[in-house]
Order: sequence, then C-alpha cells, then structure tokens
Amino acid sequence: DINKMNELTFWEISAEPYEKLLGKPVTLATREEIAEIRPKVQELIAARVDGLAMIKTHHCLVNDRGHPVINTKVTAGAVYIVRNPLDVAISLASHISGTIDDAIDMMAARGTETLVSDRSVYEVYGSWSQHVESWTRKTHQTIYVMRYEQMLEDPVRTFGALARHLLLKPREDQLRLAIERSSFENLRRQEEATGFKEKPEKAERFFRSGKSGEWQDKLTRRQVREIVSAHHQQMQRFGYLTEELRHLVG
Repeated sequence: DINKMNELTFWEISAEPYEKLLGKPVTLATREEIAEIRPKVQELIAARVDGLAMIKTHHCLVNDRGHPVINTKVTAGAVYIVRNPLDVAISLASHISGTIDDAIDMMAARGTETLVSDRSVYEVYGSWSQHVESWTRKTHQTIYVMRYEQMLEDPVRTFGALARHLLLKPREDQLRLAIERSSFENLRRQEEATGFKEKPEKAERFFRSGKSGEWQDKLTRRQVREIVSAHHQQMQRFGYLTEELRHLVG
C-alpha cells in the first residue's frame, strides 16, 4: 500500500524532531540552526530502530552552512538513482506544477534549496549536475548507483544486482513478485483508486508516466540545447550525451 510506506521508512525532514531539539517551531528557526542540528536528527532516527532505518532523501551529498547534509557516521550506505536530465525536466515540471522552462531553470541553479514549512525543514537539492556529481564522483562500495533507464529495460537483472548489494538473496520468483508489486503501473493504479498522500497539492498526479525518452517528443530544440549545455559533463559520464546531442554542447 503506497500510503503505508511511512510504516517502513522515516521522513528525515519532518519538522517534529527538529522542533524538539530546537525548542521552537522550525518556521522561527534560521537555516543555520537547522543545518547545525540536521546530523543530530539523523542520529536520532538511526537510534530509533534495530537494524537499518530506510530513508528516502532528495539531498545533495554536500556540506550546508558548515555541516554535513548527510550524517555519514550513522549511514550504512545509499542507493542513488540517476535519470536522463532531458526526461527529468518533464517529470519535474509536472511535480512542481510549473512549465518545462521553470524546471530547466531549477535544474540549472546551483545551491537550490526548498522552503521551510510548518511540516518540514528545507532540503538541499543543488543543481542536477551538482547533485549527480556529489553522489557519484567517487566510487564507493556502500553507494550503489542505478540508472533509471536500466530499471525499465531490464528490471530483473537491475534489481537482482541491487538485492545482492543489500546482502539479500531472493529467489527469482520472489524478485519478480517484488518488481511486479512495485511496478509503475501498479503504483499508478493505487493512486487512481485511493490517492497518494505524498502527491504535491497542485500536481495532477504523482505517478505521471514512468517512461524514458519522452523528451524527444515533448522538448523543443531550444530546451534540449539548454539542458545539454548546462549538464553535458554529467550526461557524458552516464551515457546520456549521444552523438546527436554532442553538437549542442557550448
């Protein structure tokens, strides 16, 4: 059930633990104060459970105002998913209920941060290239990098390798069942039937398309050029800078 995921995971930016440590609402705290106690909040999350606390994050792997955004002292590892930025722009536009140009500008802005609300503290995004580079610039045995496109093209091999990285040994039928239950089509059906509480308020839906290569039909040549020009170095590293796009670098 997509609306019961919080029973298995923690929301690292939830205002509640920050407010307990700060002694005041997060909306009254400075970003410096939030950055300073973020590692402590992550320490508290890790101490809550026996074993691993699974957390989804959008953070860059950087320092924020002199403090680490990710507390590596209490982090066992990470699974990092990278996706072609040409497709990310389309998905992000839907997520923020903005235009594709809005998304392209957001992806190009270094140091991008979200807002603080009464429910959550801010997240540190950075630009798309800054984000990708921060997590993948150095090969690390505990950081497992997955390409979104490979997840679609060969899910059994891709998620089977992930399972082995996590020291799991599922039978093939167990692996295929897990993939089926977490497929995009299944998640979208659940959202259509019961809604999804993580859907942004203004977004039409959370599970929009789940495809790769949509950029070829939905982006203008100018938009493609802007994205390639801004992100060609990281695109090159992950095989997204194809021959047809190289001439757009500049």
